[in-house]
Amino acid sequence: MAPKKRPAAAKASSAKKGKYVEEDPETHFAVSAATTGPMADLPASLPKPVTLPVKSTALICIDFQKDFMSEGGFGHALGNDVTKLSEECLPGAQVLLAAARAKKMLVIHTKEAHRDDLKDCCDMKRIGPRCPPEGKRIGEVLQEGMGRLLIDGSPGNEIVDVVKPLEGEVVLCKPGKGAFFLTGLNQLLRDRGISHLIFCGVTTEVCVQVTMREANDRGYECVLVEDATASYIPKFKAAVVEMVRSQGGIVGYTIEHAEDVATALKSAA
Repeated sequence: MAPKKRPAAAKASSAKKGKYVEEDPETHFAVSAATTGPMADLPASLPKPVTLPVKSTALICIDFQKDFMSEGGFGHALGNDVTKLSEECLPGAQVLLAAARAKKMLVIHTKEAHRDDLKDCCDMKRIGPRCPPEGKRIGEVLQEGMGRLLIDGSPGNEIVDVVKPLEGEVVLCKPGKGAFFLTGLNQLLRDRGISHLIFCGVTTEVCVQVTMREANDRGYECVLVEDATASYIPKFKAAVVEMVRSQGGIVGYTIEHAEDVATALKSAA
């Protein structure tokens, strides 16, 4: 006798109990770390030392774009001092980029960048009650020469020159704060065999932290480099650093100086 089909009501009930996930969750997790090849030891990281398998480690540079770091961009439109942001994190980011490139590591640059037609920008973000006033919103022009705010292809949406991507490095346009949202980043990292991520970028409490938490949920080991990230509001950066490494490293590791990471990568054997 053929088994009876469950009635629709019963299926709905199971869904409410959280039994509706049918896909294999392992396909959403990071791959296993490399066990061979050079290993970079970071003894100064917190909450404890961490070792980076260089073959399966990538550098993620979050949103070093003119829209957040130059006058006339989106960050400036929100009333922030963009000059201090650049001074605080770009020297460290340059150190990390040079070290990663010397080791031929995967380097990924992200930009918060929307399509020209704004179909990838929800109303809440574009015209919601917490948005800037008209003239300073996503897709509008604040300053001549910068183009439309946070629109891919606009001059202001490009990455600043001192950390500009080299040919062959990945540039990922993301419509949200987190770099895993609607980007295919997770599959890219899995395809390249990446298990560990080094983070730098802006702003610490928004796009950097959101991306780190997304990565953490997917099983990536994350290291935040303190002098290669910045916030318009210093106490927000300090709070994120503490949150990342709290409770035994609930989101990942932090390390104060980019030079320490560069030295470890150079010495990796």
